Amino acid sequence: MALRLDEGKSVRRRLPPWGRLHIDRSLPFICVYRRPKSLDFAATERLVIAQASYVTATDDEAQRKPLSRLLETIIAKMKREFGAFLLLEIWNGPPLRKRGHGSRANFRICARDSASIAPTAQALGRALKEFRLGDRSSDVDLDLGAHESAPGLLPLFDRRKCEALGLHLLGLEVGASHYNLKGRQIYPLLLRQLQRGLDRAFQKTFFEFMKTRTTHRPANYQALGRRAMVKAVWEVDRQLAEVSNGFDFLLQVTPVNAEQAWRRFKHEGYDKEPVFYYRHLPVDPTLLKRNLYAIPIERIEDPTLTMLFREKQEELDRELTMLVDRETPRFIYGSLQLFGGADERLVALAQRLLKAFPPRSREAGSGITLNAEAFAQRALEEFRYYRSTYPAFKAKAEIRSDIASGLMVSRGNLLISRETRVPLSRVDALLQHEVGTHLVTYYNGRAQPFRQLYSGLAGYEELQEGLAVLSEYLVGGMSRPRIRLLAARVLATQALQMGSKFVDTYRLLNREHGFERRTAFTVALRIHRGGGLTKDAVYLRGVSEVVRYLREGGEIEQLFVGKIAAAHVPIIKELQWRGVLRPAPLMPRYLQYPEVQRRLQQLCQVSSVMDLLARRGL
Repeated sequence: MALRLDEGKSVRRRLPPWGRLHIDRSLPFICVYRRPKSLDFAATERLVIAQASYVTATDDEAQRKPLSRLLETIIAKMKREFGAFLLLEIWNGPPLRKRGHGSRANFRICARDSASIAPTAQALGRALKEFRLGDRSSDVDLDLGAHESAPGLLPLFDRRKCEALGLHLLGLEVGASHYNLKGRQIYPLLLRQLQRGLDRAFQKTFFEFMKTRTTHRPANYQALGRRAMVKAVWEVDRQLAEVSNGFDFLLQVTPVNAEQAWRRFKHEGYDKEPVFYYRHLPVDPTLLKRNLYAIPIERIEDPTLTMLFREKQEELDRELTMLVDRETPRFIYGSLQLFGGADERLVALAQRLLKAFPPRSREAGSGITLNAEAFAQRALEEFRYYRSTYPAFKAKAEIRSDIASGLMVSRGNLLISRETRVPLSRVDALLQHEVGTHLVTYYNGRAQPFRQLYSGLAGYEELQEGLAVLSEYLVGGMSRPRIRLLAARVLATQALQMGSKFVDTYRLLNREHGFERRTAFTVALRIHRGGGLTKDAVYLRGVSEVVRYLREGGEIEQLFVGKIAAAHVPIIKELQWRGVLRPAPLMPRYLQYPEVQRRLQQLCQVSSVMDLLARRGL
C-alpha cells in the first residue's frame, strides 16, 4: 500500500481487517490500540481517536504481520525526518474487582528501564496523575522493565527491529473504569472525561519525547494536537449555529412596552405591578429542540471540540426551555442555571460600592447629552474606523422603539432605544462597551472557521460584559452613577432570588439606596423581565474576574478572539497552537490610547474592583 505523508495533510483509511488508520500530520509518534477478542464492543477504541496519528486494530495473529509492515513504512519515513519515532501501544486492563460510583481511573505504564525512554515514560506518568475522573485522582503505576505490549499478545516489533528502525516503545494499560465488561455497558460521560484526559496526557508525553529524542523542538505541547478537521466538525458547527440563529433570546425576553409601562407605573403612584408585553415567539421551541438534539456531536473525534459543542447544545436547550417558561415562576430557575445569581461575595462587593459612592443629585459634567440620532452618528464614525481595518465589519446602527435598555447589540448590529439620552462624558465609554467590545468580538468571531465564536460559546456573557465594563474604566468613562448602577443590579438580583416582586425591588433601589425613580424602574424591569432574569449580575462579577485575570498575567488581547467564557481561554490557546484558529483581525480602538496602556499596567497592582475604582478617584 502506498501512503503519502505530507505536512498538514490528514490521511484517513479504513483498513479491514485491522480497523482504522488516521494520520493528521507528519509527526514522530503514533498510537496503536489493540483490542482483544474478548472485548468485541468498542469500549476503548475511541480513547485514542483524538490523537494526530493512530491505528485501531484487533488481536488476530494473522493480521499482526501486515499491520507491522504498514507501521514500518510509516516509521521509516518519519525516522529520516525526525531522527526517532515513538509507538505508544494501548490495551485494556483486567476488569475491576470492585465497582462503585467513586471508581478511580487507573493506568499502568510499561517501558524499558533505559535512559532513552524512561524520561518519556515518566512524563506520561506525571500527565496521567494530573487527570481526575469526576472528583477522584488517578492511580498510575510506572512499571519500568515490563513488556510494552498487551499481555498474551505478540509484540508488533521485536527489540532488534526496534533498534534497526530507531523506534521507541511505550505501553499503556487502561483500567476498566469507564465500562462494565460483564454487562457489556459503556459509561459515556466517563468515557468523554477519559478521552479528554488521555488526549492532554498524550500531547504532553509526545512533547517531552520530541524535545529529548528528536531533531524537532515544538514551541508548546498543544501544537501537537490534530489540525485537520473532518466534515463532521463543520456540519455540527453549522447546525448548532442554525439553531442559535433561529431565535434572539434577549429580544424575546425583553418587553416591547417599556416606555408605556413606565408612564403607567408613574401615573399609578409607583406602587402597582406594571404589565409588560413581549414579542410573539417566531419559532416553536419544541421543534428547535428536536433539531438541536439530532445534531450528531458524538461523531466528532476531537475531545476539545466535542466539549465546546456539547456545552453549547446544553445552553441552547436551557434557553429554549426559558422561552417556553417566559412569564411563569419556572423562568427564574432556568436563568439561575444559565447566568448564576448574586452570591454572598458579590452582594458584599455591591454593598461596599454603594457605601463608598453615595448618591448625588446629578453626574458631574457639562450637562450636554446626545439623543439617539446623535449617538448613532458617533457610532457610525467608530464603524468607519473598524471597516477601514477590516472591510468585513458590516455593523449598522438601528434606532428602535421596542427595546427597554438604552443600547444593545444583536447579531452584529447596534440597537439604540429611541428614548436614549447619553451624557457627553459617557459617550466614549458606551461606544467602547458596545462597539469596541461586543461588535469587535462578534466580527472577530465571524473571521474564525467556527460559527460558535460569533454566536457565542456557552457562558460567554460574563466575560463579555466584564470586558465591556472594564473598557469603560480604561477610557476614563466609569462615572459614579455607572458604578452605582452595576451595584444596584446585583442587589436587585439578590432581591429577586429572595422572592421580591417588582414593586419591592423598585422600593429597595429608590427608597433605601437613593436611586432616581426612572433608574430604579429600569433596573427592576431588567431584573424581573420574562419572569426573573439574573443576567445583570454578570456585569460586576465579570469585571471582577477580568481584573483577576489581568492581575495574574493574562493577555487582554486573548479575550477579543470571539465571544468566549473565561474558562475557554486555555482552549482557545490550544486551538491557536494547533493552527485551527486564525489571528483576530480587529483589536479595540481604545487599546491605542496611551492612557489606556498606563491604566492596564496599573491593573497588575490592584487586588479587587474596589481598588480599581478607588484609583479612579470618584
